[in-house]
Amino acid sequence: MSRPAALALPPWLAHALRAQRGPVPWNAVVRGALAGGPLLLVAVLAGRPSVGVVAALGAMLAGINDRPGSRRVAVRRLGVPALAGAAGLLVGTYAGQYVGAVVLTLLFTALGLLAGGMSAVGPVASGAGTQLLVAAAIGAGMPLPEAGWERALGYLAGAGWLLALRLALPTPAVLTAGDYRFDGERDAVAEVYDAIAGLLDAVGTPDATARRAALTATLDHAQDALAGPRLRRYASSSAERRLHAQYSAALPLAEAATALAWAGDAVVGRASEGLRRLAAAVRGNTATGPLPAPSRSAPALRALDDALLRAAEAFDRGGGAHDLHTRRRTVGSLVRLALGSGGREYGLRVALSFGASAAVAQVLHHEHWYWLPATAVFLVKPDLGPLVSRVLCRAAGTVLGAVVFAGFAAVLPRPEGLIVLVAVSGALIPVATRHFAAQTAVVTVLVLALVMVGGEPLASWSRIAETLLACAIVLIVGHLPMPKGQRGGGVRARLTEAGTAAHAYLAHVLNESRGPSGATGARGISGAREAAGARGTSGARGISRSRGPSVASGASTPNGVSVSVGAALPGESDDRAARWTLRREAYRTLAQARSAIALSGAELPALARHTEGTDEVAAVLERLVDTTTACAVHLDDTGRLTRHHTERLTALLDELARHQKHARISLPDAPQASDVLPRPGRTA
Repeated sequence: MSRPAALALPPWLAHALRAQRGPVPWNAVVRGALAGGPLLLVAVLAGRPSVGVVAALGAMLAGINDRPGSRRVAVRRLGVPALAGAAGLLVGTYAGQYVGAVVLTLLFTALGLLAGGMSAVGPVASGAGTQLLVAAAIGAGMPLPEAGWERALGYLAGAGWLLALRLALPTPAVLTAGDYRFDGERDAVAEVYDAIAGLLDAVGTPDATARRAALTATLDHAQDALAGPRLRRYASSSAERRLHAQYSAALPLAEAATALAWAGDAVVGRASEGLRRLAAAVRGNTATGPLPAPSRSAPALRALDDALLRAAEAFDRGGGAHDLHTRRRTVGSLVRLALGSGGREYGLRVALSFGASAAVAQVLHHEHWYWLPATAVFLVKPDLGPLVSRVLCRAAGTVLGAVVFAGFAAVLPRPEGLIVLVAVSGALIPVATRHFAAQTAVVTVLVLALVMVGGEPLASWSRIAETLLACAIVLIVGHLPMPKGQRGGGVRARLTEAGTAAHAYLAHVLNESRGPSGATGARGISGAREAAGARGTSGARGISRSRGPSVASGASTPNGVSVSVGAALPGESDDRAARWTLRREAYRTLAQARSAIALSGAELPALARHTEGTDEVAAVLERLVDTTTACAVHLDDTGRLTRHHTERLTALLDELARHQKHARISLPDAPQASDVLPRPGRTA
């Protein structure tokens, strides 16, 4: 056995020792310092320290959800969980006052089932479910003089204060673009162009697959950044419409780059140079300048060349009411996600863990019993890592935090020293979220300081014991037998969703090859080029395209075309807009499935075995979607598929059928690629 293999750690332990990397988010650090500490100080000076404790708790839990992104997305990411937390605090307070221990345990179990099912919907719903349960435990188990509605208002005030700081304070990107409103959106769109350039540089190398996955992540992030809550359906300002047009212009470029990566033929360096100039133009809110044209020797290269032409025009002209090519979920689809196999599995696990921990905490008969069920809520969340990794990190972080706080509590003056400790801990949360143990240590110090300001005696050692007890409860629940078909339900639900999206995308592309739109696919490209040439100096003025460089200079008021599925760029068809929507959904759901599979694979063998074979299904689906993208680009160029494309599709569909049977995954029937084999005499 080789030395590296002999030293390899088991996946669950490797995950526990792994930390995220990246620059320090100084703007989030400043927000954290200005959130809980000042609120607590004001409340203490006003003689209402318990209100300050609740407000600081709201700010702390909102700070855990305060991640990089646009301001508009922050409204939903911080606001929705805060509303759920206030509701939980209200319910927990009145339930703790008016019902007995048995009824309260049953109520907590039902809340856990509801919150667990909600968490299967997505990250924001998961954060809302977490805050609902944690706040309910605090409301029932933390004795405070305020009524339930006063606690809820204080909690909302704390979270609202952090959200106000998020909306009001500028970020470093403002200094570059000079645009205060859309700093997060501008960075997100620029990263898409950088990721496309990175994929082009990696074409023909082993890094191409990882670069394609990175491109998917940046496109997902940009979609989320631009698609936050708004009063109007479409962007209302010219600056925002321009950003939407620049994002839409990246989609055909990403499609062409994916097709080139699928073909595997190396691309000359000048192909990515134009993408990086576009990224710089987005970041600086400037014109693009000259864009070098790639070679046009293959369909994917011709698609890249034409997409650069359209991008230059979009940067010059901007855009109208551009849709973001996202598939809007209906209420029914969200309910089906919550009630599906993933929601049921997680709901049962959360309900058992939260209910059991609440029952044990009340049996221990001490006044401040909220710690045990609140700890169980964080431990049972699968998006924080594998189960054993979460338990190890939580235990280590709590011990470290309790010891550190005990040392500070022995020397700091009260309450002013504790208020400073709250402010410092709040500032450390954005950095500590890179590792669950570090986050736990910081949160432990912050919460112990808060409750001591609120009048609770030093309880570091009892908190360690309760955390270890919560770890044992969650570990036992995690290994309990589940109803048939529920084990690995979250992974299978994500994979089924990804497979459905991949098949929908493939069916659309194959229908293009059969129908009139496929026969006129090549016309869409040449028509766009002729239209651009006919415009002369209007619109994309200064743009010319040949084997030499093309230039896009100047800027004008955005103007574009809107369609029902997604706004097509000038010269594009509605079919392509629909295709981009389906492609984005396929890649997004595949990325979510990959994340769930990776977490499940890092569990202990007793749990990981329930999702064996799912990684192979995801890999085949990714190759199928990549091949479908290459087929779409080829159809645009020639109007038909070659035998190589259809044979590759058929082989992938056969391989997918074998793997999904082994992994016990049920996917819809796939369209047959053999139906579109080229026939003699068929032309574009």
